[in-house]
Amino acid sequence: MATMLTWQSDDGVGLESARVLLNGGGFRAVGRMIRDVDGCVFTASYRLAVGDDGAVQRLVVDAASAEREKSLTINRSADGDWLVDDGSGNTRLSVGGALDVDLAFSPVFNTIPIRRLDLHREESQHTIPVAFVSLPDLTVELAEQTYRTVSAGAGGAPAVVGFSAGGFAAEITVDDDGLVLDYPGIARRAELATRA
Repeated sequence: MATMLTWQSDDGVGLESARVLLNGGGFRAVGRMIRDVDGCVFTASYRLAVGDDGAVQRLVVDAASAEREKSLTINRSADGDWLVDDGSGNTRLSVGGALDVDLAFSPVFNTIPIRRLDLHREESQHTIPVAFVSLPDLTVELAEQTYRTVSAGAGGAPAVVGFSAGGFAAEITVDDDGLVLDYPGIARRAELATRA
């Protein structure tokens, strides 16, 4: 199932749109965002591939601000490390067995562990390592994030999943596919009008 989704940032100075293709336990997403963070306006585009096992296989990100353009490619190696290429060649980054990547400001990337861990359907809690990619500078670092089911979805009703990392916490509302509807402090899915 392929769908186009759009989110507007809670502060009103950002927009993200992505084409998401769900396929079994995995999915692919191609998206673009524009944000103003503390007076720094930037745009970023990404291509994400998540395998049938729910683990990230590859992420390509391009980011641009008035000051610079940067690109980043991340591939997960067979031994569980990440190969990171920022244009100066591959660097091996050990991220403690992380299966997930989180791109700053994007609700698409919270869908990865929510779907992989089935948090939108079954109650559980997990603290996981992730490769966190900051924007617009595209630095990659190991982060620890906690996800817990607040309420599982049933009969098409949305699920709520608690998220915390560092000093930030939010309760994320997701649809039956685990795709973010509302991520307080980050973004809310927008319903775009269609033309007849």
